[in-house]
Amino acid sequence: MKKTTLYDEHVKLGAKMVPFAGFLMPIKYSGELSEHKNVRECAGIFDVSHMGEIFITGIDALAFCQKITCNDVSKLTPGKIQYTVLCNEQGGAVDDCTLYMFSENHYMFCVNASNIDKDFSFMNAHKFGSVEIINKSSDYDLLALQGPQAEAILQNIIDVPLKDLKSFWFTHGKIFKHDMIISRTGYTGEDGFELYIHPSESKKLWEVLLEKGKDANLLPIGLGARDTLRLEASYILYGHELDDDTSPIEAGIAWTVKLGKGDFLGKTTIASHADGQMRKKLVGLKMIDRGIPRSHYGVYFNNEKIGEITSGGYSPTLDVGIALAFVHPSYDKILQHVDVEIRNNKLKTEICKLPFYKRS
Repeated sequence: MKKTTLYDEHVKLGAKMVPFAGFLMPIKYSGELSEHKNVRECAGIFDVSHMGEIFITGIDALAFCQKITCNDVSKLTPGKIQYTVLCNEQGGAVDDCTLYMFSENHYMFCVNASNIDKDFSFMNAHKFGSVEIINKSSDYDLLALQGPQAEAILQNIIDVPLKDLKSFWFTHGKIFKHDMIISRTGYTGEDGFELYIHPSESKKLWEVLLEKGKDANLLPIGLGARDTLRLEASYILYGHELDDDTSPIEAGIAWTVKLGKGDFLGKTTIASHADGQMRKKLVGLKMIDRGIPRSHYGVYFNNEKIGEITSGGYSPTLDVGIALAFVHPSYDKILQHVDVEIRNNKLKTEICKLPFYKRS
């Protein structure tokens, strides 16, 4: 298993380490529930250095990015970030990612850790014109600072005016000896930042942030709380709600699809899904009976199986079991009662409006 630069720091802080996407990563430190609550109320710092960074440069960089993604890259301007999906010829998702625009001919994809090699190969297989594709994942560590106190904590150590940085925009700032990319993004449902930094400086940044964040009760956060936080916010996870056989429309992120932008991979199938010809649809479930829904549990209506849970668990914020599930499109009505099979018992739940949680 690979280790991030901060592996020893996690062990020192008493983290429980587990295999994840080819890396040994911290699943929890003090406890998943307390860490979850701390991000919602104060702030948390995550080591997400296992994520990948793939750069696209050249005269045809824009046309290339348009071809392989479903969102409209032409809407980007320097400093803007776009959530998008790499689509295959069949309309399925190769990966979901964020796309950063540095300049007219210079972009960066931040991709999921388990898909770095796959995405790089996919991009090269569809390369055309004057385009250079460079995998710089080993050149960056990535820290996510999330929560209501994130801005105040980060502002203590950099001179970039963060209040002027809007959501899904990024800027540059010097930290120690290297340039740092500072983006107002995250995957928790809270305000926050993702910090791209050279691996030689990440340990120092981690330590400084924890020190400067003491008064704001900043805590290190593991993958366990990261998952419950993203589930409450109804953010999808590749390999659960999205995969090579699932389109962005089916996965509930139709807003990333811009059919009017011109041709792109998988457009024909995705357009048919947009017209309602879907095989499945992602919905939210909230337990009525007492129980915790988990991935792969069956969803039933009148004892007929209509779907399966993709992600599920206990919501610390709502104090109830919640889940995302794929169901047959005819069973997607809000407040409709369906059953989830938990340990051979069918327990009552209801289809609910997403997201489960949205910060005020």
